[in-house]
Amino acid sequence: MPLILLILKIYIKINISKVYKLIMKILAIQNRLGIGDTVMFLPYIKVISEKFNTPISLLVKKSSKADQFLNHTNYIDKIIILERDSSKADRHDGIIGSFRLAQELKKYKFDKVFIFNSSLRYNIVSRLSGIKEIYQYPLFKKKNQHITKQAFNLVKDKLNLSTNKDPQIEIDKNFETSIISKYNINKNDVNILLGIGGSGPTKRIPAETFLSVIKKITIVKNCKFFLATGKNYQEQIILNKIINSEFKDRCISLDELTIFETLPIIKNCSVSICNDTGFSHLSSALGVKTITLMADTPLIYGSYSSKMYPIIPDGETSVSHNTLGKDKINPDKIYNQLISIIS
Repeated sequence: MPLILLILKIYIKINISKVYKLIMKILAIQNRLGIGDTVMFLPYIKVISEKFNTPISLLVKKSSKADQFLNHTNYIDKIIILERDSSKADRHDGIIGSFRLAQELKKYKFDKVFIFNSSLRYNIVSRLSGIKEIYQYPLFKKKNQHITKQAFNLVKDKLNLSTNKDPQIEIDKNFETSIISKYNINKNDVNILLGIGGSGPTKRIPAETFLSVIKKITIVKNCKFFLATGKNYQEQIILNKIINSEFKDRCISLDELTIFETLPIIKNCSVSICNDTGFSHLSSALGVKTITLMADTPLIYGSYSSKMYPIIPDGETSVSHNTLGKDKINPDKIYNQLISIIS
C-alpha cells in the first residue's frame, strides 16, 4: 500500500507540474531599439519557451516592430510595447513612468521574467509588478557587453540551457499562400530580395552597386527582384534609381507594404542581398540565405546566423561603427557569393 501511495503521489505531482507549466506566464524584457536587436535574442527566448512549455510574452520598444513580425510565431505570446523614447518624454520614462509600467505589467500576473540587460530599473519594475522569479544579466555591467554572449550566459547559468540555433520567425501557412498568389511568385524563377534601405546613410549601399549585380546575374539566370526599403527620402532615391532602370520589368517595390505583408514574400525568395537593415535579420530568420552588406556596423550584426554571408568593404579585415565603407562594397564579391548560393 505505501508503494501504491508513493506512485500515486509522484503521478499527481507530475501532472500538477504539467498543468502549472501550461498556465505559467513568463515575460522577456528586451529594451534595445531595432528589428535586428529583437531577432538576435529569439533563440534564447525560444529555448526558455521550450524549457517551460509555454509561449513567452515580450516587453519591447515600438521601434523593434516585433508586433509586425512575431504575431504568428508560436513560442511568442503577448507583445507589450515599452513606451520609452530618448528624444522625448514618454509614458514609461522617469520614476513615474517606471511605476506606471509596473502597474501595467502587474495585470498580466507574470510568474517569471528574463531581463536581457543589466539595468536596475527593470529589476525594480519587475519586483513592483509582483513577479517572484527574476533572471537578469549581472547588474551595472553594461559597458563593453557582447550583444549575444551575455544572453547565452543567462540561460546557461540560470537554467542550464544552451542553444546555437538560428533565430526563427513563423508565418501562418494560409496567409503565406494568399500572398504568394497575389504577387505571382514563381518558384521556377530566381526570386531575390534586395534590402536596399538602412537606418542611417552610412549603411545604405549605392544603387549602382546593386545595379551592377543585377546586370550580371540576369545574364545567366531568370530573376525577379523584390526591393525592400522604407519611406526615407534618401532610401527612395536608391529605390527609384533601380526601379526606373533597364531592369524595371524585373523589379517589384515593397515599400507600400507593412513588414507583416512582406514576410511571405521574403520567405519565398531564393536568396537575399541586404544592407544592414531590418530586412537582413527578417530574411535570415525566415530561413533564407542572406548576403549581408556590412559597411558601417559591427560585423556581429551580419554574421550571427548560419544563413548570413557577410561582405565587408575592400581593404578591410573587419567592420564596425565609423568604418564608412559603403562605397567600397565590391559588387563582384556580391555576385560571386550569390552564384555560389544559387548554383
